[in-house]
Amino acid sequence: MPLYLNEEQIQLQDTARGFIGEHAPVKHMRALRDAKDATGFSRDLWKQFAELGLTGILIGEDDGGLGLGHVEAGVVLEEIGRNLSPSPFLATAVAAVEALKGTPHTARFFPGILSGDTVAALAIDEGAKHRATVGMKAERSGNGFKLTGAKQFVTHGHVADVIIVAARTAGAADDTNGITLFAVDRNAAGLTSEAERLADSSLAARLKFDGVEVDADAVIGEVDHGGDPLNRLLRAGRVGASAELLGVGAGAMDMTVNYLKERKQFGVRIGSFQALQHRAAHLYSEMEVARAAVLKAQQLLDAGDAKADEAVSVAKAMTAMATTLAVQEGVQMHGGIGMTDEYDIGFYMKRGRVLAEMFGDANFHADQIARAAGY
Repeated sequence: MPLYLNEEQIQLQDTARGFIGEHAPVKHMRALRDAKDATGFSRDLWKQFAELGLTGILIGEDDGGLGLGHVEAGVVLEEIGRNLSPSPFLATAVAAVEALKGTPHTARFFPGILSGDTVAALAIDEGAKHRATVGMKAERSGNGFKLTGAKQFVTHGHVADVIIVAARTAGAADDTNGITLFAVDRNAAGLTSEAERLADSSLAARLKFDGVEVDADAVIGEVDHGGDPLNRLLRAGRVGASAELLGVGAGAMDMTVNYLKERKQFGVRIGSFQALQHRAAHLYSEMEVARAAVLKAQQLLDAGDAKADEAVSVAKAMTAMATTLAVQEGVQMHGGIGMTDEYDIGFYMKRGRVLAEMFGDANFHADQIARAAGY
């Protein structure tokens, strides 16, 4: 598979770049932050995403979507990252859609996602770091289940229309089997949320489930065998976060290179300094390697290749490291002003840091690769 976009994907990229650059640039995020917006994103903008068909990229044509793949979803996510656009696209149109595919829930939730009326949240993590463990309990109750426990770092969990919850119906917290996924209404009795601002000014919620009752229809997939939809969700979320990270790094690099071309010291542009040229060239190389890793992972996922899991972990780890380099170099090459709120480069550092942790950081995925190799 060639590691470049085809003509149709380039057209999609042009559309997404123009639309997001115009309607959701960095100043859009800054305005939401300054207004202390309690939602965390613009619902009007989400509706515009839907009108362009972007929310249906991964939804099959039989269900009213575009029937495209992770490469195309990544094209949109890269532009979201480049512009630091607050959006439920990753959680809703990518990760949640993948988890819901092939289940009766498609008829229930896909129309709302396609119209921009539905936002989904992912209640997966329970500890300070992303871990492949699920300890929250789901106990049999009547014809359904009772959910008890807590989740945190649930992006848009305080305003989402549906929350996809991973809970344990059997086994210990670190068992692969015994996990069940549930589609839970945000207004369910016994469910409380507390929204907090993260380092990048985005909003994530801590959710508490105090005996939340759900019926059997809330189950996504099969009871005790939620590993399959959960893995689909995680693969999609990880490769999607990698694409968004790539956009953050590329946006920071472009901003820095432009600054090098304009800023003068001692009467000459600082971009002419050899030391800064070497650093910029090194950064470009690292970003291109990360870009190739992301595209390869997307292609393998779309092809259903058995090596997709490993490629996704490689992509997530490499984009985290490359984007960290991009934002650090960006702040340093801007000098002291890079640390001020007036300049946008600092926002890229903060967003890159949050995305690097989302769905597992570089160390988590390096460990995943090592374990898969038998170490």
